Amino acid sequence: MHIGLRRAGVAAVVVFALTAGHAAQAADQTVPGAGNAAAAALAGKSPLVASALTRLQQQVSTASSGRLREQTEDAVFNPNTCVTHRARLTLADKQAIMAQLLGEGLYNPADAAGIEGRAMAGVFPPVIDDGSPCPHVPQAFGTAPGSNFGGHHSYPGGLAVHESFNLSSGLSFEQNYKLNFGMTGADGLPHVAPLPPFGPLSAAQESDLPIDHDLVMLAPIWHDWAKTMVFQWNADGTEFTEFNFGGNGSTDNYGAAGDSRTGGHHIIGVAEAMARELPPAFVIAQACAHSAPTLGNEYKVVNWLRAAAILARVDPVTRGYLHTDASGHLRLPPVRTGDAVDMNAAGQPSILAEDEIHNLSDADYVFSIPAVTEAQVLLQALAGSYNYDPGNATVYNTMYRNPAFTFLGPERLLIVYAHGGLNAVRKELDHLRGLGVI
Repeated sequence: MHIGLRRAGVAAVVVFALTAGHAAQAADQTVPGAGNAAAAALAGKSPLVASALTRLQQQVSTASSGRLREQTEDAVFNPNTCVTHRARLTLADKQAIMAQLLGEGLYNPADAAGIEGRAMAGVFPPVIDDGSPCPHVPQAFGTAPGSNFGGHHSYPGGLAVHESFNLSSGLSFEQNYKLNFGMTGADGLPHVAPLPPFGPLSAAQESDLPIDHDLVMLAPIWHDWAKTMVFQWNADGTEFTEFNFGGNGSTDNYGAAGDSRTGGHHIIGVAEAMARELPPAFVIAQACAHSAPTLGNEYKVVNWLRAAAILARVDPVTRGYLHTDASGHLRLPPVRTGDAVDMNAAGQPSILAEDEIHNLSDADYVFSIPAVTEAQVLLQALAGSYNYDPGNATVYNTMYRNPAFTFLGPERLLIVYAHGGLNAVRKELDHLRGLGVI
């Protein structure tokens, strides 16, 4: 039964996804999402979302860098924050930026074929008071989803839950490196420390490894900030379609074969960090979320920084985000070390542990994507019990699917199902019905 439901559910999910995708593509993505207000109302009632936001606020408040702390608090928790990289941007400015991106091979027009407004709408998703000295995000951080409809954390408030999880992962990786490589014994040599309870290291377990805690903690939060613009809500409870850019998809590896296209939210968020003049080490770590610059993938991070700098209208070399190597290629700079070893000459990228930790902390998609995919099958299997019809997309999404995910989380539903079957999921939904949520 367990295996059969999963296999039978694949076709159902495909049909559901195709229907939802068509609705999202048909929406006008040149104006703010018609469903943003309804999504905000739903997310605002969820204890799961509220507690995730509280946790993020508590962690951000502990940052040692006053500038990073203040900028993060403003960008994430201030509903009237300014979208700095869009300030006073005219149509002519946008057209010039698009021309530069295209001329430098940083997007493929064909990738925007299904988007109303095409590539322009993908790179410049609609904001409030566009072109003014202070454009505003179209929805709050606590309202946005974690990814495209049907993807990970794709429900109102999913972004906050996603970032809370990523924060836990990053702090855990930081602690792991310190426990395994940063504890020295009486002999002055590294020793692997006994594993402590999860949480901050005690004074006796303090590590001598200088990992930047602020970068580990704040880069994940900044990485997905632009999802407030990219994944706006349609009236039927689906989302805007994201435009992937940052490469042309074929010759992105310094002119050789390579594909550095990635979700637009990633590049737009880096552009905002650049426009707010955040430090190079932080901006580079932020840009490593979708790929570590190791194992032949440095060109991807370089191209994302290039594209972001064009959006922010800054020189990435002058700012210290990139540097030019002896071959004339833009590479990651040695942002901290002042020694004489030239990693580029040795065929290696200049990396920081914080870059890789951030990349690792964003890897929950391995479970969170299938959690949504399979939880959608479970919800459909039980929909009739609650008088919801998957064929009526607007009612089904806004009154059943999205509320169930916003209040319970797909991961919880899938874990409950794996151990208790469909009746255990029904018990969760019955509780929501008793509360008047669905």
